[in-house]
Parts: sequence; structure tokens; C-alpha cells
Amino acid sequence: MTKRDYTQEFKEQILRESQEVGNVSLVARRHNISPNTIHTWRRKAKKIGSTKPLPADEAKRIKELEARLAKISTENDRLKRIVAEKELQITIMEEVRDLKNPR
Repeated sequence: MTKRDYTQEFKEQILRESQEVGNVSLVARRHNISPNTIHTWRRKAKKIGSTKPLPADEAKRIKELEARLAKISTENDRLKRIVAEKELQITIMEEVRDLKNPR
């Protein structure tokens, strides 16, 4: 099976038509397209607001930012655990101090 390239206008037309008709399978048969192709276009349009592919540099930047976000989130979780441990240590030390030297 060969991969066919569809124009942006064609994809938008098919998405509009499938939404109006309310039956993806019917529209797919009418235009000799796989229903999965239409569903893929629909998911992509929902995700990025368009069926147009992102430019390569923009897609690369998004991947870099997602990786950076994941790294920062991991670091943030680690730091939160450290802070919680330190707060617990301080609480324990204050309780020991109060037991040894009641006010």
C-alpha cells in the first residue's frame, strides 16, 4: 500500500464533511480514504489546532522543551523531598531540644 499525500485544503474539506455528515466511515468510502486516516487528521487538528505539520525546527524546539520540562519536574520533585526531610529533621531537633530544656 502506498502512502498518498493529500493537500491541506483536501484534509480540511474531509474533516468538515465528516463533521457535517457525522459518519467518518461514509466519508472515507466516498473519497476512497481509510477511516483511520481521517481519525488521525482529526486528532492532529485537535492537538495542534491544524492538520498542517509543524515546521521541523519548531517540532525540534517543542521536543527540546518537553525534555527540559521533564528534567525540571524531576529535579523539582527531588528538591521537594529534600525540603520535606529537612523540615522533619528540624521538627525532631526542636522536640529533642524542648525535652532537654523545658521552658
